[in-house]
Amino acid sequence: MARICSLGSSLQDIYLVDHDDLVSSDSVYDRITVGTKVDIDKISYEVGGGATNAAVTFVRHGHESVILSNVGRDIAAEAIRACLDDEGIDSSYIETVRENTGCSVILLDSKSGERTILTHRGASARFDNLSEKCLDNISPDWLYVTSLRGDMTTLKRFFKYAKKNDIRVMFNPGKLELEHKSDLTKLLEYVDVLLVNKREAAQIVPGETLEELLSRLKNYLRTVIITDGQMGAIARDGSKTYRFGLYEDLKVKDTTGAGDAFGSGFLAHFAAGYSFKDSLVFASANSTSVVSKLGAKTGILTGREKLHQMVMQEIK
Repeated sequence: MARICSLGSSLQDIYLVDHDDLVSSDSVYDRITVGTKVDIDKISYEVGGGATNAAVTFVRHGHESVILSNVGRDIAAEAIRACLDDEGIDSSYIETVRENTGCSVILLDSKSGERTILTHRGASARFDNLSEKCLDNISPDWLYVTSLRGDMTTLKRFFKYAKKNDIRVMFNPGKLELEHKSDLTKLLEYVDVLLVNKREAAQIVPGETLEELLSRLKNYLRTVIITDGQMGAIARDGSKTYRFGLYEDLKVKDTTGAGDAFGSGFLAHFAAGYSFKDSLVFASANSTSVVSKLGAKTGILTGREKLHQMVMQEIK
């Protein structure tokens, strides 16, 4: 197994779940009047954030999992550390900063699985205090990076250091990184695996179809995965290209963490020595399992499950 370091956000997720007051339409507040009280059917306190979600996938798969992130000095931070400790994740490199720990309030319609997320980034709004030199002590085989809120300077520091020290990098950029197109494309030379969805890919390179987007992104790096929701995904490892759909068409309960589950699921399997194709299957299965449960971590798989085959076409 490998040693994998996850770099990104750590948040407390507070779920407010209801079956008839939150309506899926143009506005989640369709039946909520401002200034009134609304009875919510269920509340659930979870731990979220891209770094913690990925770290849990890695450790459940049997890897040594380390997390680099920021939290505040509050009860939410204690809950995050307790969750990571329970999973067996090394949280000793999490920094404590003056800001409050980030928090997301998730308004979830239990009928449709649709949700609106209200987020206060808090300690996860910044990453410039984190030092890439701590990778010397961590000694990871892989660095898995989610959004750093558009901090391209910190990303470049970590990516260049990883390249210099033979640490492989998988990158799942966020909205704010994509706003820095020029800087982002320059960073891709340090990245071994890039994961984006179709809309995000179209912000980096021109193209309308998955095939067009992949064809252009492969000019920047060897391994690219582009997802497209219910339409499946396309992926290339430098020599082979695969087009595939959903692992299973299950009822979606909560889409929070779906992207994290796919990306970390791929790397967890791939770093364990499985083939590129098998790792894509596990990524799809992990994401499918996560969205069928409440919260970003409940459905995370261990890699020991017996998976069924899925339709996957090799594109010549």
